[in-house]
Amino acid sequence: MPERDQQDREQRREQEENDAERRRRRAQFLRELHEAKALRDRVQPRRARAARMRQAMRMRSFRW
Repeated sequence: MPERDQQDREQRREQEENDAERRRRRAQFLRELHEAKALRDRVQPRRARAARMRQAMRMRSFRW
């Protein structure tokens, strides 16, 4: 039984490390995505404005 408890603890610790790594990668991805969208908005202002207008229409027509 003590061996099993130790294995469970090790698996739990590895899972926590994997979760932390996954959250770190996700945060990095979201930062890069936000940066890419901001760059696109600067490079293509007309298209970005149209996208903002479409998003605003989507939000206005959304029902709970």
